[in-house]
Amino acid sequence: MTKILVADDEPDLETLIRQKFRQKIREQHYEFVFASNGKDALTKLEQHPDIAVVLSDINMPEMDGLTLLTKLNEVSPMSKTVMVSAYGDMDNIRTAMNRGAFDFVTKPVNFDDLERTMEKTIQHVQLMRQTLQAIKENDILKMYVDANVLNFMSSREYEKSLMANETLEVSVSFIDICGFTAISEKEKADTVVQLLNHYFDVIVEEIIAQNGTVDKFMGDCVMAVFKGQYHLDRAIDAALAIRNRLESLPVELSYTPKVAIGINSGDVISGNIGSATLKRLDFTVIGDVVNTAQRLQALAGHSQILITEDCYEKVKQSFDCVSIGKQTLKNKEAPVHVFEVVN
Repeated sequence: MTKILVADDEPDLETLIRQKFRQKIREQHYEFVFASNGKDALTKLEQHPDIAVVLSDINMPEMDGLTLLTKLNEVSPMSKTVMVSAYGDMDNIRTAMNRGAFDFVTKPVNFDDLERTMEKTIQHVQLMRQTLQAIKENDILKMYVDANVLNFMSSREYEKSLMANETLEVSVSFIDICGFTAISEKEKADTVVQLLNHYFDVIVEEIIAQNGTVDKFMGDCVMAVFKGQYHLDRAIDAALAIRNRLESLPVELSYTPKVAIGINSGDVISGNIGSATLKRLDFTVIGDVVNTAQRLQALAGHSQILITEDCYEKVKQSFDCVSIGKQTLKNKEAPVHVFEVVN
């Protein structure tokens, strides 16, 4: 149902409009609100913020229609105004259009023409509202969805290539906040969430600073992906910065935040994973490189950053690393030679 404000000082106009549009009113297609002048119209707009269309006479006592137009944008920016005036009043109609009126009809009013004009105006307002809603939803979407997903959706025929994937060379990090589960058992849920989000802010800032992207949040763990030149070096730089920043934070709830980090590098499959039938998909990376990074994180102790031997050979000139020997990782048949990044 569309709500329409009629601002006019003619006493019989309300009755006439209710008669002419009685069927549309009964069908709840239109709802009319009436005001006797511009000042009264502003009050009604504040009382009915969902008004979509304003039908306003130009000549009214206390506040005329032209003055009303100058104030409408502040009070009701998403509504549009149709001016109603005598045919010979074209100078005022031009002024009204310059002040933002959407359209006009002349007196004596042809109600068929008025209805067509109202419908055209309603469609315009609906389009504006849909566009605004889409912008808001897009801004919200950016908070929840990685930029890679949005690029994927805009750069391809998304519906046709929904389950498409590609092979990429990347570095993958799993960053776990150690011992945080114990806090959640003792503290209120909102307190835990606020603290966790504070730590996540620090982690994400350092990931972004190294041109990485957050793939997902998993409880108190973050999965990050680094692409492009020197992706492994940047993943390690981010890990070191995260560890140092978190450990420098003040103690809260008798807890000093520490992280356990696993990093691995190599080819992964990137794309939408899930069920297209259920329309539940996750744009992510998968493969042995990812699995190994997660296993390294599970092996890491407090403040440890662990990498594989292959990664060590690529970065040994840039970072101080120490061998912690061959380790058996979950679901890995052969032991893996693991190195700890010290600095």
